[in-house]
Amino acid sequence: MPASPSSPPSSPSSSWNEPEGLAARGTLIVLAGRGEHGGLYERFGRRLAFDAYRVVALGDPSADPSVLDQAAKLLADESLPGPKVLVGSDTGARYAAHLAAEQTPGVDALILVGLPTARWESGSWDAEVQARTACPTHQGRLTNDPDFRRGALDATVDLPELRLDLVRVPVLALHGADDTVSHLDQALSLYASHPGVRTVTFNAGRHDVLNDAQHRTAAATVVLFLERLRLSPELPLIAEGLA
Repeated sequence: MPASPSSPPSSPSSSWNEPEGLAARGTLIVLAGRGEHGGLYERFGRRLAFDAYRVVALGDPSADPSVLDQAAKLLADESLPGPKVLVGSDTGARYAAHLAAEQTPGVDALILVGLPTARWESGSWDAEVQARTACPTHQGRLTNDPDFRRGALDATVDLPELRLDLVRVPVLALHGADDTVSHLDQALSLYASHPGVRTVTFNAGRHDVLNDAQHRTAAATVVLFLERLRLSPELPLIAEGLA
């Protein structure tokens, strides 16, 4: 019997592990955004796994609330190496912040990507895919992926209140300077009153920062944050003087 709309089936996860012979340096749990599934973060997952971080990418919690239960179980799983970092993209960022604000056990840090700030309407698939990413490879992946839900950015969804004032762990915020789905100035305004949030903006970046044309720089930025986090929650500098 198919599941009822009020009780959607649990979203499948995708995962990438550290290379054989290397000790894992931490675990990233990704909450996908509107229309996405965890498999769309393969490129990000493989790159972080190469640096010995485990990555588990879950689905879109705005479409499947069971994703939050999956995330909480992973955070509580003592067999997974720490530090454990919640990564949320688009609406996944709002839910990741919500879990951290609720003091969900196991959260050591938070990475917010393309935090949504207002409703957006594309009007067409071409407009949506262009707003999501400038990377032709990822545009093709979205266009040809049968599990990706087109038009999801246009949907009105109920999102948890953003309470960054209740978050007690380090926060890294990544945002595209040319994000037309969630305008940069609006996102920066939300972050401005929370001095613990470290923001990084990407010139010419669009909404899906981890899968945009600058995805290598985005992944490198995440790795630098993780390496500092491994030293201390105060994120001490490891290297200085890079222009």
